Amino acid sequence: MNLPAIKPEALPVLLIEDEAGVMAYVRASLERSGYAVVCAKSGAEGVQLLESGEFLGVVSDMVTPGGVNGAGVHAWIAQHRPELASRIVFITGDIANEETVETLRKTGAPCVEKPFRVHQFIEVVEKTMGKAL
Repeated sequence: MNLPAIKPEALPVLLIEDEAGVMAYVRASLERSGYAVVCAKSGAEGVQLLESGEFLGVVSDMVTPGGVNGAGVHAWIAQHRPELASRIVFITGDIANEETVETLRKTGAPCVEKPFRVHQFIEVVEKTMGKAL
């Protein structure tokens, strides 16, 4: 029995965000735009999900608890899931932080500064991962 191939667009976006309110806002924004979403409350949890799951792309806060921040998530992806390295979007409330600036410079990944408008955020996600179905 042949199973139908999963279209890449049907894959969920992995959202890594430790603040419950921000997670709910971003998740709702993505879902209203047609994306499926899987949530992780820390970079470490996000990496665990990346080890076994298939994702369209990743939206990650730059600062997360658990010892793995946005830079760590990107480094793990670059080493273990290079096909996702160009499909990561960072979100941060601390764009002036030196580590954040350095990570963005090194990775070239887009970053959306909190607080942000849904339209602005979705535009960046669509450019990075493609439009949802």
